[in-house]
Amino acid sequence: EDKNTKITFLGAAGTVTGSRHLLDVQGSCYLIDCGLFQGSSKLKERNWKPFPVSLEQLEAIFLTHAHIDHTGYIPALVAQGFSGPIYATEATCELLEILLRDSAYLQEQEAAYANKRGYAKHHPALPLYTVNDAERALKLLRSVSYEQPLMLDHMQVNWVPAGHLLGSAIVEITIGDGTSRTKVVFSGDLGRYTSDIMKPPRSISSADVLIVESTYGDRLHEDESVDDCLTETIQKIVSERGVLLIPSFAVGRTQQILYRVRRLQDRGLVPKIPVYIDSPMATSSTHIYCRFGDEHNLSVDLLMDDKVCPLNCPETHFVKDVQESKELNRMPGPAIVISASGMCSGGRILHHLKWRLPHKSNTVLFVGYQGNGTNGRRLLDGAKEISIHGERIPVNADIVSVSALSGHADQAEIMRWLSTFESAPKTTFIVHGEPESGLGLKNKIEETLDWKVVVPKNGDCIEI
Repeated sequence: EDKNTKITFLGAAGTVTGSRHLLDVQGSCYLIDCGLFQGSSKLKERNWKPFPVSLEQLEAIFLTHAHIDHTGYIPALVAQGFSGPIYATEATCELLEILLRDSAYLQEQEAAYANKRGYAKHHPALPLYTVNDAERALKLLRSVSYEQPLMLDHMQVNWVPAGHLLGSAIVEITIGDGTSRTKVVFSGDLGRYTSDIMKPPRSISSADVLIVESTYGDRLHEDESVDDCLTETIQKIVSERGVLLIPSFAVGRTQQILYRVRRLQDRGLVPKIPVYIDSPMATSSTHIYCRFGDEHNLSVDLLMDDKVCPLNCPETHFVKDVQESKELNRMPGPAIVISASGMCSGGRILHHLKWRLPHKSNTVLFVGYQGNGTNGRRLLDGAKEISIHGERIPVNADIVSVSALSGHADQAEIMRWLSTFESAPKTTFIVHGEPESGLGLKNKIEETLDWKVVVPKNGDCIEI
């Protein structure tokens, strides 16, 4: 067995952000995911640290899915000189055309805004990378198909549906040949067994080494009814003529919310009020869902028809430019505004929060995970005021959250996926979770399955 294979955990170790796992096979390095650190300023500072491996050694990048905490560091690596291939499923490549450009645009906007307002630590504030870097990164994408292994020198790489997001995958890497082979499996982010839209994660039969996510590793999604929560929240803003702000990831979550609101309107449970999708990215990615029909449960022949499209509400307005976005802040309620980013860590949602949080008639509804140190987490924890663009903003609006829409498997669903393994991996590494989630999952796996489990720290390098 080859002793020269090592994994270094460069991100998403003890945190849910910045997924970067470096696989070193006899001196050739491969990066599985290349995510951006998001959240607290301490985490974001990690994005500026030089990459710990010479980029000449980095042969390729393999991606599990398109979310920015798994892909958003790619343009920064390209700016530093990386020019190798980046392999991902076809839908992931399509989504990245939107996501990486948008991420770069936000980097440039935030630097410009910080310079204009003078609140940056560095003068002048620079973007981590530019739109030009993102364009260069997109040229390196190579699309792969599910279940069609990619053959490289001394390994083969296979992408298996993970059910988390359009194009999302579990990545299986088999190193070596014939007699001595080591199979390393990266779960990426696992989806739900009960999603309206995505199909459940595919089972894996075996792994020598398993790297599994633990976003919700220590808890279960509440069984609360998403429809009841949405109905109540929408009825409240209708009666108070307020605005419902939904901070949402442009890809995946936004489509789910549109689907739910549309269904409630069709059933007559909530009135047909205007829904504004304030994210150019969400607009484009909704069309991508139409192209990859076999990956989800929605009826795609309906997707293209506005009247019956399950991802369109009768009064859905896709907001394209910044001027239109600003006008939303002066718009009277009742209305729903869905805007990115999902954790309120950047993007247009910040401007809406600035305008809407001070007023009692408005509601902010969280529909996804809120990482430590993000504005989203502060609001959920009951902050009386938060800081946006260097200003203190009082919080008088209602703050509501619903976890059942999460695209992440909870503890029971992760265990359900693990229990399909025919034999125990030699070692299971737990990543992509806050410390308590990682520990909660470790204890559960040890108690239930009696596997050897390790929760690595950031920077740990382990021989496999």
